[in-house]
Amino acid sequence: MQRRGSGNREQQWKPKSKPKSVTSASASVDEAVTTKLGGLSISEGQIWKPKSYGTVVGSNTTAATATATASTTTVDLQTEKRSVDLSKIFLKSNSIENFRVDNSTYSLAQIRATFYPKFENEKSDQEIRIRMIEMVSKGLATLEVSLKHSGSLFMYAGNEGGAYAKNSYGNIYTAVGVFVLGRMFREAWGSKAGEMQAQFNDFIERNRISISMELVTAVLGDHGQRPREDYAVVTAVTELGNGKPKFYSTPEVIAFCRKWRLPTNHVWLFSTRKSVTSFFAAYDLLYEEGTATSVCRALDEVADISVPGSKDHIKVQGEILEGLVARIVSHESSKHMEEVLKDHPPPPGDGAGIDLGSSLREICAANRSDEKQQIKALLRSVGSSFCSDHSDWCDSHSRNADRSVLSKFLQAHPADYSTAKLQEMMRLMKEKRFPAAFKCYHNFHKAESVSSDNLFYKMVIHVHSDSAFRRYQKEMRHKPGLWPLYRGFFLDVNLFKANKERVAEIAKSNNDVAGHVNNGTSTSTIDGLANEDANLMIKLKFLTYKLRTFLIRNGLSILFKDGPAAYKAYYLRQMKIWGTSAGKQRALSKMLDEWAVYIRRKCGNRQLSSAIYLSEAEPFLEQYAKRSPENQALIGSAGNLVRTEDFLAVVEGDEEGDLATEREPAPESLSPSVKNTIQKKAGLIVFFPGIPGCAKSALCRELLNTAGGLGDDRPVQSLMGDLIKGRYWPKIADERRKKPYSIILADKNAPNEEVWKQIENMCHSTRASAIPIIPDSEGTDSNPFALDALAVFMFRVLQRVNHPGNLDKSSPNAGYVMLMFYHLYDGKSRKYFEDELVERFGSLVKMPLLKPDRNPLPASLISVLEEGINLYNLHTKRHGRLESNKGSYTQEWTKWEKKLRDILSANAEYLNSIQVPFEFAVQQVLEQLRKIAKGDYTIPSTEKKKKLGTVIFAAVNLPVAEIKGLLDKLSGMNTNVEAFLKDKNMDDFLKKAHVTLAHKKSHGVTSLATYSLYLHREVPVELNALLFTDKMAALQAQLGSIDDEKIVSKNAWPHVTIWTGEGVPPKEANTLPQLLSEGKATVVEINPPITISGTVEFY
Repeated sequence: MQRRGSGNREQQWKPKSKPKSVTSASASVDEAVTTKLGGLSISEGQIWKPKSYGTVVGSNTTAATATATASTTTVDLQTEKRSVDLSKIFLKSNSIENFRVDNSTYSLAQIRATFYPKFENEKSDQEIRIRMIEMVSKGLATLEVSLKHSGSLFMYAGNEGGAYAKNSYGNIYTAVGVFVLGRMFREAWGSKAGEMQAQFNDFIERNRISISMELVTAVLGDHGQRPREDYAVVTAVTELGNGKPKFYSTPEVIAFCRKWRLPTNHVWLFSTRKSVTSFFAAYDLLYEEGTATSVCRALDEVADISVPGSKDHIKVQGEILEGLVARIVSHESSKHMEEVLKDHPPPPGDGAGIDLGSSLREICAANRSDEKQQIKALLRSVGSSFCSDHSDWCDSHSRNADRSVLSKFLQAHPADYSTAKLQEMMRLMKEKRFPAAFKCYHNFHKAESVSSDNLFYKMVIHVHSDSAFRRYQKEMRHKPGLWPLYRGFFLDVNLFKANKERVAEIAKSNNDVAGHVNNGTSTSTIDGLANEDANLMIKLKFLTYKLRTFLIRNGLSILFKDGPAAYKAYYLRQMKIWGTSAGKQRALSKMLDEWAVYIRRKCGNRQLSSAIYLSEAEPFLEQYAKRSPENQALIGSAGNLVRTEDFLAVVEGDEEGDLATEREPAPESLSPSVKNTIQKKAGLIVFFPGIPGCAKSALCRELLNTAGGLGDDRPVQSLMGDLIKGRYWPKIADERRKKPYSIILADKNAPNEEVWKQIENMCHSTRASAIPIIPDSEGTDSNPFALDALAVFMFRVLQRVNHPGNLDKSSPNAGYVMLMFYHLYDGKSRKYFEDELVERFGSLVKMPLLKPDRNPLPASLISVLEEGINLYNLHTKRHGRLESNKGSYTQEWTKWEKKLRDILSANAEYLNSIQVPFEFAVQQVLEQLRKIAKGDYTIPSTEKKKKLGTVIFAAVNLPVAEIKGLLDKLSGMNTNVEAFLKDKNMDDFLKKAHVTLAHKKSHGVTSLATYSLYLHREVPVELNALLFTDKMAALQAQLGSIDDEKIVSKNAWPHVTIWTGEGVPPKEANTLPQLLSEGKATVVEINPPITISGTVEFY
């Protein structure tokens, strides 16, 4: 998992500065080695030699000591030899610059470590849930759910294979990971630990296996709660082989881990419609207040199979649970899991009671001088049986080699199929300019094999933005043969010259490359599931975790830099995006406002470090929770703070409400986020993520001249980008500061995340809200604007004259400029585009553009637009951002620009006819803006955010009119009923009617969740008696069936409460049968019984 927070950055080793002059070749080599390994205690020409810590005690101590001594001697000799090997690398440090690619040059790449591909769901979370339930219900798949421990991604491929963090290696993160893994071996194997560590390393290296883990420690910075212990849980086991990685299924992971006594995660399987529906309902019910205990208990009750982890989250991490990960797996998983659990019982822990030596926290505390000292101490403590080679922790990065290694790797012939596929991936990412880096390092493990025509490197494929994964997935849909883009992606790269014999050997082995069938299982298919279904996965986080990490930790920089008002705007926006219930928003707002005052008073102007934010937040939360049970539920869990300052690693980051007498009055005012309104005392920025020709300037003029503005008294001003000299958005910020309560119409295209981020920052710093206005268009899978919208925009631009920005009919390259703007949105689907804006700004206004009943775009227009797009791609691939009147495609651009104008002109009548009238578009935009300002606004997300965290009970909702009709009928048939109802105005008392099925407080979350299967389904209810006293009355009910399954109420006496006297709560109606048995209540039989149908609902 990527670490969050500015205080948690992963660092690389920094070499010491080199001397200005070197007296000899030998001295040069020595100095190079010393410089590169400057942090690892080099003395007398030798590299630092780690001590070997034995793991055997008792009667075997003598033998263990002898073995350790022999091991240490061996390691020392290896280390001496490695000093020569490393100098050999640095003697050839410029080899890559002298390495020429010719016809005899080959490249060989092997994946060294990797984690699952990051698949971005195209559908909303709610749509994914529906699809998951559908697949499980039809017997096509099983839903697998696992705990999300809160830590860092750590991957291990053996002593030679290496240890890796998400996007780096050879740093404090990987040193901590190796230490924790080695210590867990000692805990599991006791006196056999050294032997088993060596066997494990040998096994995974021989079989080319990579182990991925969630590394949870208190020394690498704060997440949601400081763990009580430092540990890891295995999340993936990957066979790398010589082809595409094969990821083990969860049953296979558990079998593997139990064989080697590695820690496993808690896993639940849901294989029926009832269980999977109950799971999602349980999560929704627990979302706002769930902790590890309540969540695990609920899932244990509703799951078909529960496999507890070997590390109990409650004991090792605590009650604050980050979330759950739910994914679709094979329908055979349940059967496979049962077989694994039978064949592989939980292993014993032979290390109990054995002195394991200094803990991670003790070692870090004793080596606080710098990061290198901590790494050195951690690796020494691990011992040579598990980690005898420390060369990865040397500063092996040669920045000058990065670009040349990559380019020469891509130019060389692939030596095997895997290399060809990896080259294909990298070429595509470079061609499409994906936000990713290909960082290359010397591979010290191959030091003995280095020569001028045989070079070895490690390559890290570092993806900088999630947008790269989304864009790559689209490419995979068009090119199914592409290998996935993995998270945590590390390669071993070999560039070499091949003689004739080697060339012939490579050619022979690659004869079948064209028809090659990968020996690994595709990561995009699972046992016959369609690609889009195989990758269905959803992360479900809990509010008790998010309030700590997102609202407190991530808000620190805003609070200290921009002040409490900006911080309040930040956390209100976050809660609105999450769909937090109104009551919870009010409670959290009160707590966070108090936190802001507390921490600013304590820290002054010095910002609290996010790496240790819990040192202040935990005591604050603990004291706040003690004030009331409501506060305790709000926070989830607090207290028992683990102090980290001394050992932190050195890293440079009426509950039912049916009766009118029981209803509480609504609060007089809600927070702005609850009402989805724009704060009147704050300013407003209206901006336009569009394309030239989208009519933003004309719209701004209309809005500026509209009487009454947005319905309030804030002044409106417009700033046209083409008339502003200098940088536009800083000018907007200046205007915001001058006129903080004004409405600014930012008349400039705002096409990408970089601009959106500037606007977000501006909102935080100047206490403003922002509303994006976008042209309404269907869009495509790869662009939020469809071709018909692009055609209209181009048509409008080429009708302009004397445009201030010189983009009009007189511009010779207007078509090229339009395509340039169009491609700024490349890789974003319409859904992603809209969802991203809503997530960032909490609102979205759509400006009508095209008539819904229009005729299709003529073939000539489609052809010329596609021709321009293809030409643009060719031009940018060769020339980057060079203007179209320069470069090798100048003539092609000239011809196309003329052709574009001719075809647009020929289709002018069509293009005018498909546009909605401009006056209508302005009116629609104005209405939407005023709704947002007033608060009558619904977030236009494709996902309806459920607020089931506030659900109190499940019930069968009955039509009140039919209940009243039944009472009138009984009154006419029975004098006792007539007398009872005579002085009661049931129209005032009976507003709703229901039969309670389960109550959250009385029956628990799980009982409530089981009714989710029948949500909104109709069920018959038989009413067979009326029971009443002078204080209350209720109808006795008998519930029917849905799909031949009897609906059973958890209440001992199912009933419909129809009336209670003043001061009598509705739940008192449950006592009527007891009062009847005591002769204190009256009963009137309804014979024959009356059946009324209702629907199952949550309240």
